[in-house]
Amino acid sequence: VQLVESGGGLVQSGGSLRLSCAHSGIPFDDYAIAWFRQSPGKEREGVSCISRNDGNTYYADSVKGRFTISSDSAKNTVYLQMDRLKPEDTAVYFCTVALGVVIATSDTCRRSDYWGQGTQVTVSS
Repeated sequence: VQLVESGGGLVQSGGSLRLSCAHSGIPFDDYAIAWFRQSPGKEREGVSCISRNDGNTYYADSVKGRFTISSDSAKNTVYLQMDRLKPEDTAVYFCTVALGVVIATSDTCRRSDYWGQGTQVTVSS
């Protein structure tokens, strides 16, 4: 399984970024792709998740209404559109695969069987 994130960068508060997670080699039909973030001194946070099965989604309260997760099955890519970014969104963002997931929830997407290398998002105030 390979996961490759891209799209991170430096943006001003209130701006937007779109992260991409290109995935390949996932051996099951039921799985979810999740985005986590990690910043120094903070616990790792599950940000959003989307199931392959029916495309249902999950969002953490901290990003609900600002971030949108989507999937392009033809390109084997999951996107995280991040709007109205805040300095507290600054972190390394990782995409992960949760195998065997049919419905994306905070619990089912917490499982992370594979991780990408991460992409840095920095939001300046």
